[in-house]
Formats: sequence, structure tokens, C-alpha cells
Amino acid sequence: MSLTELQHSIERHFAAGPAAIGDTDAMTAFLALRTALESGEIRSASPDPTTPTGWRVNAWVKQGILLGFRLGTLEEFPSGGYAASGLSFVDKHTFPARVFAAADGIRVVTGGSAIRSGAFVARGVVCAPPMYINTGAYVDEGTMVDSHALVGSCAQIGKRVHLSAAAQIGGVLEPINASPVIIEDDVLVGGNTGVYEGTIVRRGAVLAPGTILTRGTPVFDLVHGTVLRATDESPLIIPEDAVVVPGSRAVTKGKAHPNTDYWGLSLYAPVIVKYRDEKTTLSTTLEDLLR
Repeated sequence: MSLTELQHSIERHFAAGPAAIGDTDAMTAFLALRTALESGEIRSASPDPTTPTGWRVNAWVKQGILLGFRLGTLEEFPSGGYAASGLSFVDKHTFPARVFAAADGIRVVTGGSAIRSGAFVARGVVCAPPMYINTGAYVDEGTMVDSHALVGSCAQIGKRVHLSAAAQIGGVLEPINASPVIIEDDVLVGGNTGVYEGTIVRRGAVLAPGTILTRGTPVFDLVHGTVLRATDESPLIIPEDAVVVPGSRAVTKGKAHPNTDYWGLSLYAPVIVKYRDEKTTLSTTLEDLLR
């Protein structure tokens, strides 16, 4: 089946709604989609220099993932090395955990990590336990997914990215046409950082520990004196090589205003404090970047 034929089949079975349940042709189409996702042949979002954001959302791929949930039934999965602990795992039978071999060149360190089927993980990726990569995600070569990190459904992670401990890269399956979270090549994502709601982080950016980015989060660029925001047509975009740290801004209305019963409140605000130069590498510590 060609990709064009696969797309038409997925769109047709998705549009059928509950009528697709039990349809062997629908299951065949979904399994072909899942295989293509795992090989990296198709993606939920693809680089496209002709679009304003540089990325194109492949809505039919997300439809195919949702079709898989519709077709799936609950099934018990082997608990592997956790059998003695009494843990059990139950999920839709269409989305079991992936299993890798040494020849794949992917390190999944012992300790409770899982990569759901339908996710692409490239050679050279290191997964430190416990971490989780959801279906539809794309994790490119040389990336490190550290302990307690999450790569959400359909998130796109570039080459040589470091997702530090407890970093949360949100998933976006619905709305169908919504852009997923995209982390481009050579980005350093600090610990306990959260990137959600279709945010795009451009190549080489650094997100300091504790930074939170959402569609509704304004980002204050001290270098250029501008405020970055998402619009109806575009997600929040962090510029290439930007160094973003958690900051705050004063609340000047209501009880926070000095002329009232003053509470002295401030709100969280991510701040771009500088841009990486040519001498800066990912091996440079965040402390050096901020000096």
C-alpha cells in the first residue's frame, strides 16, 4: 500500500466513526500506519520551509492514531521483570510497548521506562529510567531522554536534544489540525521544564530548569525588547539559540496595585536573557551561559 493509499484509507475509516470497529480493513490500515510511524517513514508533523512555522501538521496521521484507540480493546500485557512485585499492565491492544534489540542502537536502561508502539526512536537515543515516550512521537538521533522525562503523543524531538530529568514535553492529539510540541535540533531542556500546547522551540535554544512554556504564556525577550506570544494562526515560537529562564512580572491591578490594600503579587514570566553565540556548545553548563 502506497502512502497516498494509506492516507485515503485512514481518512475513510476515521470518518466512519464507531462503524469502523471490527472492520478488518480498518485494522490493517492502522497497523500499516503504526509500522510507518515506528520506521520514521511518516510523522504527525514534518519540516516544511514553505509554511510560516517551518512545519506542516499531517492531520491524517493523527486521525490514524485516534483510529487505533477506537479499534483497540483492553488487554493484559506481560509485566516482564516486574512480575514479582505484583504490578500489572492493561492497555488498548493496538498500542503495546515497543521492544528493541541491541542492533537497533537504542539504549533503554533498566528501571521502568516504556516506549509505546507508534513512536519513532532513532539510533543513538539514550533513555534513562524511568521515562516514557508516547505514541506518534518522533525522537531523532543522539537525543537523551533523562529520568522522569515525558515525550507526549505526536511530539517531535530533533537531533542531539537533551531532555533533562523530569522534563515534560506535552502531547497534542486533538484538535486534529493542532500543531504538536516541536523541539528542534541541539536544544537543551532543563530539569522540571514543561513545554506544552504546540509550542515550537527552535534549534539551539536553552530552556533553564523550571521553565514553563504554553500557548498562553508570553515570553519576554530582554535582548530585543519584545514580547513573544502565540496568535490564532501561530503557536508560541522560541527563537533559535535563545536562552530562556524562569522570571516574574509584577501584577499592577486590584490588590496588587500599590495604591490599594497592597498584596505585592507577581506572576510567572519566562525571560530570554541572551542568545547563544558560536562558541557556545551543549556541553557548556547553564551557569556559564547565564554569566
